[in-house]
Order: sequence, then C-alpha cells, then structure tokens
Amino acid sequence: MNALVLTILTLSVLGAILAVILYFVAQRFKVEEDPRIDDVEKMLPGANCGGCGFAGCRSMSEALVKMDDISSLYCPVAGAQTMVSIASYLGKSAAEKGPMVATMRCGGSCDKRPKVNSYDGARSCAVVNSLYTGESACAYGCLGYGDCAAACQFGAIVINPNTGLVEIDADKCTACGACVKACPKALIEMRKKWPKNRAIYVACRSKSRGAVVMKACKAGCIGCGKCAKVCPFGAISMEGNLAYIDAEKCKLCRKCVNECPTGAIRIVNMEPLPKEPKSVENKAAESKA
Repeated sequence: MNALVLTILTLSVLGAILAVILYFVAQRFKVEEDPRIDDVEKMLPGANCGGCGFAGCRSMSEALVKMDDISSLYCPVAGAQTMVSIASYLGKSAAEKGPMVATMRCGGSCDKRPKVNSYDGARSCAVVNSLYTGESACAYGCLGYGDCAAACQFGAIVINPNTGLVEIDADKCTACGACVKACPKALIEMRKKWPKNRAIYVACRSKSRGAVVMKACKAGCIGCGKCAKVCPFGAISMEGNLAYIDAEKCKLCRKCVNECPTGAIRIVNMEPLPKEPKSVENKAAESKA
C-alpha cells in the first residue's frame, strides 16, 4: 500500500514539474499573432471555398495582413467592395476587379449532339473522361454527370434533364471557381459579369475542323471566322478552328450573333439584332451559286 501511494505521489510531482516546464517553454517560444487577422477574417464571407487560391478564409486573412502588396489577392465571393473595405482597414491598396460569373461554354444539347454509344459506369465526369471521350461523337462537349454541380457550395449549378447540359444561375454564382476546377473538359470559364446578367460568348470548345464538328454537333463552332470579320471592336479571335470572344473587349453589339451559321454564339438576356435584308447583288450571287 505504501509503495502504491509513493508511486502516485511521485507521478503527481513529476506531472506538476513537467507542466511547469511546458508552461515556461510555451511562454518562451510563443508567437504573437496580429489581432488584425481575426478582424479581417470576420470581414470575409467564411465560405472557405478556395476561390482566392488559399486553403480557407483564415489563410487568406493572414496573407492580407502580412503582405505589403495585396494587389494580387482577391476574394471572388466577397467581391470588390469587401476587398476595398479590408484594404482601407489595413491601410493598403486593393486591386480593382469587376464581378465575374461562371459561364458554361457548350451548347451541345441532346437534340444537337446525339448519343453514339451508351455508358453504364460511375456517374462522374472525371471517371468518364479518364475512360473515353463520352457518349457523343464530340470529344469536347459536356459529359453531363454533374461534377461541377457537386463542387458548387452555393447551389448555382443544375443539370437540365431535357438538354443534358449544365445551367448556371448567375445570381447565385459567386465566381469561386470550384466548378472550373471540377470540369475535366475545361468547359466552364470565368467571364465578366455584365449588368442584368447579359452575355455573349461562343458556347463551344471544339477545335476539330468544321466538317468533323458538324457531324458530331449541330451547334458547334465550325471555325468559319464570319463573326471575327464583322466585330467592330476586335473582340473576336480565331484560335485554331475555334472562335473566342474576349469579354473585356466585347461591347455586346450583337453583330456576331446573326453571322454565326450554326448558332454557336450564345446570347443571354438580350434580343438579337434584326437581320438586315439581303441586297439585290447578294440575292443574284446566291441564285447563280
């Protein structure tokens, strides 16, 4: 019994001594954290989505406080106004960036891009993409299994059961970029967000030649270049066999929309321009052809 009591006393004394040692060691090597980090973290939305490039809002807050130049840091969920407020609080300058929105660049709906085979495996775009090109003849189109919708924390993405395509709610989208990373076909792009969610963009990513595109999808870009020729602002460029509209240069004039023979240029929340009547010369040339 005396041995048991002695053992307990010895362990208790030893524990107390170690606790004191640990306390003094902790005090000696304690790192003082800037209290502004907590304040900045409270100003951020707390989504921890990774859209800023950091693991979470806490890491972003630390970077904002510790870095002298924060012009490269931006929280897409919080937006420009919040970044300005944070910069003002820290006595720094924030980058001026306009709002962005995720944009689905594929118009190959079920009626435009018919299936040529059937897949019966895991319902995941990443899995399907690792195995083969998909159920249609287009190797660039949307697979439609919703990896992007699963990645979105804000409920901004759904799969339309009728078209089989991704639909993005611009009002719910925070431009966090999670869907961009989730899409194995790189079909989702962050683009400038216009007032009233207006937009004009090429809803195709196929770089195949025109004849190949037309066989695989009736709504694909055939690389004819008509849109680039008619654009008065130089906003449209041809990259290989694919047209691309620069959202920063585009003025939403809509001239390109009527020129696209396949309807690959998508116009959102705007009416297309009325088509100009063909001249007598053009009609004569078409009749001879």
